[in-house]
Amino acid sequence: MGRVTPHYRLPDVVSVRSRLNVARTDPADLPLRGVVVADFTRVLAGPLATMVLADLGAEVIKIEQPGVGDETRGWGPPFVGDDAAYFLSANRNKRSVALDLKSASDLEVARAVIAGADVLVENFRPGVMASFGLDYESLGDVHPHLVYCSMPAFAHESQSGAPGYDLLMQALAGYLSFTGSSDGVPAKIGVALLDEVAGLYAVVAILGALRLRVLNGAGRHVTVGLFEASVAGLANQAASYLASGTVPSPAGTSHPSIVPYQMFEAADGGFVLAAANDKHFLATCRVIGREALSRDPRFVTNAHRTVNRSELVELLHEEFRRRPAVTWVEELRRAGVPAAPVRDLGEVFASPEGEAMVTEVADPVRGSLKMVRSPLRGIGLHPADYTPPPVLGEGER
Repeated sequence: MGRVTPHYRLPDVVSVRSRLNVARTDPADLPLRGVVVADFTRVLAGPLATMVLADLGAEVIKIEQPGVGDETRGWGPPFVGDDAAYFLSANRNKRSVALDLKSASDLEVARAVIAGADVLVENFRPGVMASFGLDYESLGDVHPHLVYCSMPAFAHESQSGAPGYDLLMQALAGYLSFTGSSDGVPAKIGVALLDEVAGLYAVVAILGALRLRVLNGAGRHVTVGLFEASVAGLANQAASYLASGTVPSPAGTSHPSIVPYQMFEAADGGFVLAAANDKHFLATCRVIGREALSRDPRFVTNAHRTVNRSELVELLHEEFRRRPAVTWVEELRRAGVPAAPVRDLGEVFASPEGEAMVTEVADPVRGSLKMVRSPLRGIGLHPADYTPPPVLGEGER
């Protein structure tokens, strides 16, 4: 992918934006119509945040390094055309401009894009944007309307400048210490979930800042650290530790404070059971023909079941191994007990609900792309209006 030399001339910001040729010409029914985002992010957390803003109708201008672009363009296989599927997952509905921020002329183009933007999002290490004069301190007085969102690895100064990748945060924020098999072997969460958590927190922060701008007319600098978002995502695990001082350990699929709530082995494979209350447990006992277990003093309440987890789980395993998983799932569901088969991705996207989450996006360069659609409903998002993830620098043509 060769670099296309920008043809923009300053200070004609309107010309800069018009040359980006954003395809969704009538986002009248989308909540962020008219909002322009200067996107200086790469990898996943930042691009996910800006993609959600784009899905909501914002005009997102993705600034990328010439010749290389967002490093996830090379995170394959699989590749579709020149770009990895990883990149395609978080960059639809955007335009790309390839700029070398160390070049004075390209830096001026970046400044022009920012001058026409409502929002700037960046996830460089602290100090990088300042080295180009693009930090909030340099821009805030010149563009008082600007909502500036920084997404460093750490918001806390103790780790300023540290790198931020999802795997590092799974380790540093404690997830690896309690995710994995019950024999104590840690396991990485199978997707970069903490990047996604941080990206969604960033969207919330940006929307909040845009609302405050409506109220008081001023932009502001908001920060979402990947570590801080990861710790916030600990939810009940953090709350339980802070309340009890007990450090959780890997427990496979089981839940630390709900029993039975885990995967069980049936005669032909696994399924999950989520008996989240006493009513569910009673119904489970009836399905397996062991109603007396619901009156057993060891299991009569969830607190009792949690204390006596090992005895109950072994009893349930003995029963569930007698019949196929699909039979148990059907009977438990009929009894009002949450239960589900353990699917692979082929089975997920073959299901009616999984298939409904897939849309095809016409791409003049890569051909038709199958993509996971936004889960947001009821606010004007139409998958038919999606534009494909950009080719590097295509906004310059």
